Amino acid sequence: MIARQGVRGLRVADLAAEAGVSTGLVYYHFKDRPGLLRQALAFIGDRADRYTLAADEQAPPGPAESAGPRQALERMLLLEFQDLPEVRENSTAWGELRAHSVFDPELREDLAAAGAAWTAEVADHLVALHPEAPAPAVTAAAERLTALLEGLSVRWLSGLIPLEHARELLRTAVGVETGRLGCPGEAN
Repeated sequence: MIARQGVRGLRVADLAAEAGVSTGLVYYHFKDRPGLLRQALAFIGDRADRYTLAADEQAPPGPAESAGPRQALERMLLLEFQDLPEVRENSTAWGELRAHSVFDPELREDLAAAGAAWTAEVADHLVALHPEAPAPAVTAAAERLTALLEGLSVRWLSGLIPLEHARELLRTAVGVETGRLGCPGEAN
């Protein structure tokens, strides 16, 4: 519902009706509106883990298994550009929650933690590519890549750029960032 109606348009009574439960039951489980939003954020993260894992399990055996760290990084990032309802919904809801936190700081801490976890995951892939890179440079590269992914996602979802163009821009950015870290075989 957050993806469809935004955070401001989210009404607990509407949510309860869609779930087929009473409003009281929603409040019993989530306590209040901020609790509901925090759980929505957790759901988005869990759902992303599920569709990422499902894509990994469906990948054909062979070259993907022997893919290097750069391919693993690209694959992980590009899984956010799947033209699937759950990916579109997740990305849209994440954007809504992020935009909402600009005016309502209650969610900022949880968003910051989710963003930091995502950045750390990308940084781990970058370290696998270039273990000697200084930690601040790796973190900065991971932050740039995740920020670019979010921006490209908004542009793709809103129809400003085609899906394949978003994917290609992200692939190019991975090359630039890994090149800046001095990864072997990467362009500077």
